Amino acid sequence: MTEHLNPTPAIDSDHPAVRDFARAHDPGGSVRERAVALNLAVRDRIRYDPYRIDLSPQGMRASTALLQGHGWCVPKAVLLAAVARAAGIPARLGFADVKNHMSTEKLRQAMGGSDLFVWHGYTELWIDGAWRKATPAFNLSLCEKFGLLPLDFDGVHDSLYHPYDRAGQRHMEYVNQRGSFDDLPLEAIVRSFAEVYSDFGRHTPDGDFAADAARENTAG
Repeated sequence: MTEHLNPTPAIDSDHPAVRDFARAHDPGGSVRERAVALNLAVRDRIRYDPYRIDLSPQGMRASTALLQGHGWCVPKAVLLAAVARAAGIPARLGFADVKNHMSTEKLRQAMGGSDLFVWHGYTELWIDGAWRKATPAFNLSLCEKFGLLPLDFDGVHDSLYHPYDRAGQRHMEYVNQRGSFDDLPLEAIVRSFAEVYSDFGRHTPDGDFAADAARENTAG
């Protein structure tokens, strides 16, 4: 498990801010209880924001998401892996392509009208002899504004996106598994973004994602 505990350039579990965050939100007890608490802290204390995607090495680091207080699914998954490793819990990254049926108009425009999110990130934590999937992306307040079911993690079952929202409408659909990685496969992610979203980076959304999501959800 050494490779799942050591810091990397992206999963910088040795960064002072990451270590402080891990200590502050580690309640002690069993590995399962500690992993659940750390996932909850990353999920709700770091705001989900896909309007500010920075694919540079610095922009994708765990410590960057923590210090900024926001990040999209991949940096938040990287951060959870980092705080878990800082707490002595083996962690790695998992990725899948998903169809997101609940987005905002600005985000769809930035993605060229596509509802396919390539390289959606989640975290895999080693708990009680098995890898358990945790998805800390959507903070609770965003779920409430967007009409989504909050994604809970109990340390026993995999925590992946719900296929439907509170109203029974399509939400997330997993269409392709990318696999598990001991470190962030940044080059592959950047390459896929360039292939799938040809205009990505030239049409960066502005404004408040949560506000846009709430307004469009209410209008719908």
